[in-house]
Amino acid sequence: MSRIRGVIFAATFAGALAAAMGAPASAAGGTAVKVDSGSVQGVESSGVISFKGIPYAAPPVGDLRWRDPQPVEPWKTTLDAADFGPACMQTDDIAKSEDCLTLNVWRPVKKGLRPLPVMVWIYGGALAHGNTAMYLGDALAKQGVIMVSMNYRVGRFGFFAFPALADEAPNDLIGNYGYFDQLAALKWVQRNIAAFGGDPKQVTIFGESAGGGSVMVHLTSPLSKGLFARAILQSPGVPTARSESLPLSSLANAQSSAVDYAKSVGITGTDAAALKQLRGLSTDDLLADVSAQQVVAGLGSGHLPLGFPTSILDGKLVAQTPDAAFAAGNWNKVPVIVGANSRDLDVGAAATKDDLFALFGAKADDARKLYDPDGSMTFEELKQQVLADKTLVEPARHLADEVAASGEPVWLYRFSYVATAQRAQLPGTLHGFEIPYTMDLPAAIVGNKVTDDDKKMGVLASAYRVSFAKSGDPNGGGRPQWPKYDPKANDAVFNFGNAGTGVGADALKARLDLWASIYDAN
Repeated sequence: MSRIRGVIFAATFAGALAAAMGAPASAAGGTAVKVDSGSVQGVESSGVISFKGIPYAAPPVGDLRWRDPQPVEPWKTTLDAADFGPACMQTDDIAKSEDCLTLNVWRPVKKGLRPLPVMVWIYGGALAHGNTAMYLGDALAKQGVIMVSMNYRVGRFGFFAFPALADEAPNDLIGNYGYFDQLAALKWVQRNIAAFGGDPKQVTIFGESAGGGSVMVHLTSPLSKGLFARAILQSPGVPTARSESLPLSSLANAQSSAVDYAKSVGITGTDAAALKQLRGLSTDDLLADVSAQQVVAGLGSGHLPLGFPTSILDGKLVAQTPDAAFAAGNWNKVPVIVGANSRDLDVGAAATKDDLFALFGAKADDARKLYDPDGSMTFEELKQQVLADKTLVEPARHLADEVAASGEPVWLYRFSYVATAQRAQLPGTLHGFEIPYTMDLPAAIVGNKVTDDDKKMGVLASAYRVSFAKSGDPNGGGRPQWPKYDPKANDAVFNFGNAGTGVGADALKARLDLWASIYDAN
């Protein structure tokens, strides 16, 4: 397994979640629910009813390629919701289609007397890949919540800003079609989740990596206000809370990149005729050079694939960079959980140790003393630590600082638990490897090598998040107390670790403080 594939945006266990759990056995009859576009028939298994592949918007094909998600056409017969819909178009070798805007709902069989809290998952994948079939909601639903997940457009299908699009639909949102899909799904939840027994006033959005970055987009977007009550961000990236870390694209630059892409496939001009030609391109053409590996490399080098700018400052849904919005108080103020992993993703380009320390500018000597005091660390290890701190770990702490400064409660964590079977190979928790525990699916990484300790961590890590979704506070149930984050006492961090879970000294504090001083000076 290559180094990137070992850490890339949860892709290492793509499909393994489903394989570890096994397909749920269908119960005769299931149950039916009426949503605003028709009836859906769910499947009951092991105390959970699942509804998969529910269309929440019209297929974004033909003239709807690169348009805001449009209303779905109602269906007259009951929809069999037993299977996931296809993933949105990406380079991964999975079932996929442009007709991909579906979502999934899991609920406990027993609803109880009150509407249930709702947890809406947004997958990561560098905005280049990912799909809902990777993540099963049964284990969370068994804890007394309703879980929802949605497919959203990625790659050039989801983030593309050809100039003629603005002329064609001047009142539409432009460019960030993947985010617009997420917004449409969140609105669907508000309209329909009560039919499943859910409480639209108690929606928690949560996601990892680019999914966590998507959560941040909705936290700071005026168009997402009122659609959720709480937020959980796991290693949020693309964007992060530091605009210099993984910069957003301006709309002008995104449009220029789209024009350059069109030229690269033989399409000239920027008018409606050129747009028609682009819509006539095959899916293979649009997928060329936009694999997740290529995008991560492009994020590190600053040279993304033509026509794929990732997050765009579109002026409407993404009106400001997240850090600017938080600093100005222009965000949808709700309780937040945020954190990163002990061996998180190292996005960036460097060929030598000197290249790495040059990132610190005038503070290069300070960085050497902190990261490599005797010069004995290998380049690969140093690169991992420096770039992970820069890209994800410090920006996650910075987000906690900003939320706390606003007066909202925030809980900061570090995840360093490693599956027992992997401890001889892995010195820390890789990017995305916390997800099976936070969803209480610990076998997803190691299969039949899962241990009792792994299972206990799955119960513990998921319980904190479910409690947060239910009450706005992760604590309770006799679990170790997780105090609210206090920026004045940031020498401590709540750690999910091999030796136990709880508050302890943050071994990375000095390093993160150094990065914070550099970011704040810019």
